[in-house]
Amino acid sequence: MDAEQLRSVQAPFKARYRDTPDQALITVRAQGRLGEGVSCKVETGKALVSAGLHPAAGGDGRNACSGDMLLEALVACAGVTLNAVATALGIALRDATLEAEGDLDVRGTLGMSKEVPVGLQRIRLHIALDTDASDEQLDALLRLTERYCVVYQTLARSPTIALSRSRSAA
Repeated sequence: MDAEQLRSVQAPFKARYRDTPDQALITVRAQGRLGEGVSCKVETGKALVSAGLHPAAGGDGRNACSGDMLLEALVACAGVTLNAVATALGIALRDATLEAEGDLDVRGTLGMSKEVPVGLQRIRLHIALDTDASDEQLDALLRLTERYCVVYQTLARSPTIALSRSRSAA
């Protein structure tokens, strides 16, 4: 896809959202169901993924770790955004690899210490690019990737989140 094709695909959406901004507000969903042992089966849209405890918290390593899945979502979103921005800017990328790392002190999630936070404490996203683009073009590419990556911005800005419950019919 080149820049003109991308603009052509996105133009009707942008026009509709300019005319009726309320249509731009969408709800995305994820769904899961408890699995065997200490696991949860998550529907990803393309496959069913079984998530479980990380080996550092007692898991056996056969299930995906939800912390890894969070980082995978960041890599996926940043990769798609990077590709779209490069296309829009006319920056030719021969290749790009993305790697996300997160630091987690498992004592928090194991309830060992109230002083240790539960959750990733630091996240690093590294992008290696194979391109002839100038440093100025690459600075713009990364700045716009950061700006328009939904998962990156969600993690950086901590959205309001609420937990609720209901009883399912037996």
